[in-house]
Amino acid sequence: MAADASPKFQNSDLIQVPKLPNYHPEIAVISPESDGLQFWQFMIAGSIAGMIEHMAMFPVDTIKTHMQAIGSCPIQSVGVRKTLESVLKSEGPKGLYRGIGAMGLGAGPAHAVYFSVYEFCKKNFSGGNLNNSVVHASSGVFATVCSDAVFTPMDMVKQRLQLSSSAYNGVWDCVRRVLREEGIRAFYASYRTTVLMNAPFTAVHFSTYEAAKRGLIEVSPESASDERLVVHATAGAAAGALAASVTTPLDVVKTQLQCQGVCGCDRFASGSIRDVIQTIVKKDGYSGLMRGWIPRMLFHAPAAAICWSTYESMKSFFQESN
Repeated sequence: MAADASPKFQNSDLIQVPKLPNYHPEIAVISPESDGLQFWQFMIAGSIAGMIEHMAMFPVDTIKTHMQAIGSCPIQSVGVRKTLESVLKSEGPKGLYRGIGAMGLGAGPAHAVYFSVYEFCKKNFSGGNLNNSVVHASSGVFATVCSDAVFTPMDMVKQRLQLSSSAYNGVWDCVRRVLREEGIRAFYASYRTTVLMNAPFTAVHFSTYEAAKRGLIEVSPESASDERLVVHATAGAAAGALAASVTTPLDVVKTQLQCQGVCGCDRFASGSIRDVIQTIVKKDGYSGLMRGWIPRMLFHAPAAAICWSTYESMKSFFQESN
């Protein structure tokens, strides 16, 4: 993003800025509520942000998937270090990037839907109160229901490819074989769980992000416009870490459903959330529902920072172009 080339006057006598009631220019500079962008611009900004976020953090996501999918799979340890060592030993560094093609195909369109629906709902739900956390949370829930419908099939393909000794030779081989052997329903086996996980995840994420962003601006309003990327990245990291920690059990259930029957992982007759939870608790206790929470937080904190800073940078680019 191009730096602001306008001169910065240090002498307050040169320019007198009228003080209007309830006007905060430092907030207006980075607030997304009145950015005046069009729907397609939100979609492009969200698509680019989502792809950069997931591609950059893909190895961490691979480790998380291995840790959550274990049953009778080759990896028996749930430790981050031993899981990483096992992947590197069995497949080398390239093993950390198995399935990245599916991620690229799914993340772009899904995040285009995600952010554009969020901005649309936030604008229409606000009712004039642009700082309402309930509006941010509800808008995020609507956004995730729509985006998960786009992303879930490729997420299933991605997770099956990530597993060690995966029987699939690539994205399209996996798609063809799943369609032939399991039917189209297999692509959406985890959709209900994904929505039930991502709804609270997104509600916590967006409300925390907006609240943290406002708090950071209030701490240093005079430098908010100069440090807007730092503000977005910091707020995004805090929101991502908090949301990831509280939704890990449902993420474990989602991974089990998407990887069932692959590499010896358990297969569930009913596919219900209760059935999966009972199976996990019976085998590993309640701690089994928190498998992979460390790499999940290590993924979502920097991923959210990358995603929000990229998204807001793209929005600023479009604002300048407009």
